[in-house]
Amino acid sequence: MDNFVYEYPIKVYFGQGCVKQYLGQLLEGCGKTVLLAYGGGSVKKNGIYDQIMSELEAAGKSVVEFAGIMPNPTYAKVQEGAALVRENHVDFILAVGGGSVIDCCKIVAAQARNAQDIWDMEFTDHKYPGEWVPMGAVVTASGTGAEMNNGAVITNEDKKIKAGLFGAHADFALLDPAYTLSLPMGQVISGAFDTLSHCMETYFGKPDHIILSDEISEAVMRNVIRNLRLLIADPQDMGARSELMWASAMGENGILKIGKVTDFQAHQMEHQLGAYTDCNHGQGLAVIHPALYRHIYENNIGRFAHFAQEVWRISPEGKTEQELALAGIGALADFIKDVGLPTTLTEMGITDESILKAVADTCSITAGCCKKLTRNEIFEILKECV
Repeated sequence: MDNFVYEYPIKVYFGQGCVKQYLGQLLEGCGKTVLLAYGGGSVKKNGIYDQIMSELEAAGKSVVEFAGIMPNPTYAKVQEGAALVRENHVDFILAVGGGSVIDCCKIVAAQARNAQDIWDMEFTDHKYPGEWVPMGAVVTASGTGAEMNNGAVITNEDKKIKAGLFGAHADFALLDPAYTLSLPMGQVISGAFDTLSHCMETYFGKPDHIILSDEISEAVMRNVIRNLRLLIADPQDMGARSELMWASAMGENGILKIGKVTDFQAHQMEHQLGAYTDCNHGQGLAVIHPALYRHIYENNIGRFAHFAQEVWRISPEGKTEQELALAGIGALADFIKDVGLPTTLTEMGITDESILKAVADTCSITAGCCKKLTRNEIFEILKECV
């Protein structure tokens, strides 16, 4: 295991009714003016907006609304939010939504306190913001674990790049699994697969030998697989929803990454696919993962065989290590199909080979992958996904 320093800045309030129980007191020290950020308006239809506004009004806050944050938040939307914060002298940002809303707000918070363009600061000067407007998060859709870190995936439409920026950590995060009841089931499934992907992308990183972080990751992966199946069988199963929401947070609260160099090659490929097509993140990952793993498994065959045994409970009896590794990848592919996620890019309406070539030519190539891929290899993997 690599050396590490572990400290976590985010206080989590988890469980049904936690917003009503805690939000009012959390707002007491947050200043007078609050930016209330949310997405396309579903929070107004499901009653969450009214609950949040009631708490804000009871706390005597002046509210500035920042609505319309899209599923793949754009850099233009970030700049719109930062301008609102500056113009209205906002003291605190409250992000109400899933990963897209929370990600957008992390960078809004940083950009509002920094005169330099954040994109240029991070990608050109390789510097990171050291101050931001304080923020909190009310999670309404789990999967990304965005509330647990200061990373944010933002699409720069002018540059045709969907990439990670670093901004604010939330001071607190409120996770009420009941808030996910109003989500379309397809969104819940996509989010749960994103959690599974986060775990796999960490698990298949370096070092090659199993460490404690990996064993915890195996438990989280088994939990996601089991509870997503339970939730599909009974969408009202609050136990399963609770488990999936906490698994999402566990995937991105740093615990699984302790002592690891993470992989995240599938994420880098999907991010650029999203930059060119605005596709659903979890669906894109579901298509890419099995194809990528079939391409690289021989470079860490022992880890893939262990994945088959410990996560998918496949018996090694009568199997070579290669057969066991491939059985694990096959089990992953079967699970993707069983839960109703797409298995090809064609199912997602993506067939243009020129787009796939552009994705391969522009996506980041990660250091943690067990095989350092060439751009031609990435292009071939993407073509296999069609």
